[in-house]
Amino acid sequence: MQLLPGVTYETGVQFTPHGPVSLHIVRGPRPVGLYRLRPVLSNESVVLRETVSAMQRRLSTQATTVGVNGDYFSLADGRPSGILLRDGVLATPPNSSRSSAGVTLDGLLDVRQVRFLGTWRGTGQRRALNFLNKAPGTNGISLFTPDWGPATPRLAGSFAVVLAPFSSATPNADLPVPVTTTSQNGPVTIGPGMAVLVARGAAATKLQAEAQPRTTVTLRLILQPDWSTVADAIGGGPVLVRDGAPVYRSNEAFTTSQLVPRGPRSAVGQRADGSVLLVTTDGRQPGYSVGMTNFELAQTLVRLGAVRGMALDGGGSATLAFEGTVLNSPSDGKERAISTALMLQYFGVYAPPPAEAVVSPNGDGLAEEQALSFKIVRPSTVTVTLTAPDGTVAAQESGGREPGTYEVAFPPLPPPPPPPPEGQPPPEPTEPLPPAEGRWTLTVTSADDQGLSSSATRRFAVNSTLGFLRLEPSRLFLPPSGRNAAIQWTQARAARVKVTVETSDGILVRTVVSQRYEPGGQAAAWNGRMANGKLVSGGRYVVRVTATNELGTVSLEQPLTVRRTAKS
Repeated sequence: MQLLPGVTYETGVQFTPHGPVSLHIVRGPRPVGLYRLRPVLSNESVVLRETVSAMQRRLSTQATTVGVNGDYFSLADGRPSGILLRDGVLATPPNSSRSSAGVTLDGLLDVRQVRFLGTWRGTGQRRALNFLNKAPGTNGISLFTPDWGPATPRLAGSFAVVLAPFSSATPNADLPVPVTTTSQNGPVTIGPGMAVLVARGAAATKLQAEAQPRTTVTLRLILQPDWSTVADAIGGGPVLVRDGAPVYRSNEAFTTSQLVPRGPRSAVGQRADGSVLLVTTDGRQPGYSVGMTNFELAQTLVRLGAVRGMALDGGGSATLAFEGTVLNSPSDGKERAISTALMLQYFGVYAPPPAEAVVSPNGDGLAEEQALSFKIVRPSTVTVTLTAPDGTVAAQESGGREPGTYEVAFPPLPPPPPPPPEGQPPPEPTEPLPPAEGRWTLTVTSADDQGLSSSATRRFAVNSTLGFLRLEPSRLFLPPSGRNAAIQWTQARAARVKVTVETSDGILVRTVVSQRYEPGGQAAAWNGRMANGKLVSGGRYVVRVTATNELGTVSLEQPLTVRRTAKS
């Protein structure tokens, strides 16, 4: 299934001796140009949580996004356990005992263990900076940036200095910042362009002595290795694939209980050609999906062609979503709010699937109208084309568009009439003509303000062959001798028709009829029995009528409730 140009989604089930395993796989191109593999911070705050789908909806005006849950996090305050680096700005430092996944400027995934060393220097010597966007310990000092949230925590006995103007927390560079004010105990507001150093105990004494207003503090946020070519990074771990081989023992700071039990898990991988894999397996749902061990997930990535890969948080956090819609089945029974996510973002033109795969404008009230639209996230020159079934251009429009979502009229609006002669009343508005039946194509091409071109194509059909499906009765009371349900419909064209009865889950119960019918009113009857002659059980069923002809395939369905009775 194609989600975006070059991005596909597939799901499948592996049957293992331990039980079924449901797997969800997204494949995307190397994240350069119109694509980017990027971490997202919940609510733009280190200490808040948000679901993956909510993050996507919040960012929908900036990109079209498919993604998975990200790093492990603290249940107490939502703080991620490892690194979060966005556009070269450090929000949280790495956990040196676990792997981090960085994305280089040329779209390569770099999985390794990274160390953080911070320093600050006021009027005295260079001193250790223990934490970034985390409350300091008894004698520690921490730097808080706007990524933390609106204000520093309240800490009794603490001393804080406000730094402004503060550009960004850029790693491996000297960051000289003037001290504007000082404060004690907190909280201290962290406005845009500000940062706050908060210290306790012995560190507070040194900060108070060496960082008074009108002095300058120089910060260094050191990553080892320096990762100078990495623009974005996220924590997680352990490493799953190294040089194309699954990693059994990573020697990272994880317990056996985190790695060995089968359960829900998520991972990111990259193939040799640079294409990206986002994988989530459902788990903790016996009969549907038992999940995987960490090593089984590593083997799965290798089977999918990964040459490098890393695990992300799992359990109830394991989520895969596209444009605000969850694609997997989270084990909590609902989507969990988490701290970070890893998103594959697309910045080209996007056309969502048409509201109706088959439009049937025949007056029966079903699939009468079509809804078409497209989205752009950058100022662009856009051309929208609707092509009729015979290959002619039914409508075309070009022009500059600002970022937003735009509707496409269907049926196409006729061209406006010429202006009337002077003194004559304007002509009456022209109504759209009924659309030709057959396969239609919507094509949207775009050239954005960064010189990048993209296109989106969607197809749908107009087919009025079937209409006015009716069941009599719609609630079938079924005695031991059986009873008929009449199935009636109309046909505008000749077609081969199949009438089936299915369970509400889509399992075929009986093919009632399969033959060619001519135009006109048609009918068939179902006697409440399966193909083997036995009566069906009571429950909810679906009666489906499917017609196939030169226009394609169209179907109508109606629910049918069956109740077994003891008497005729």
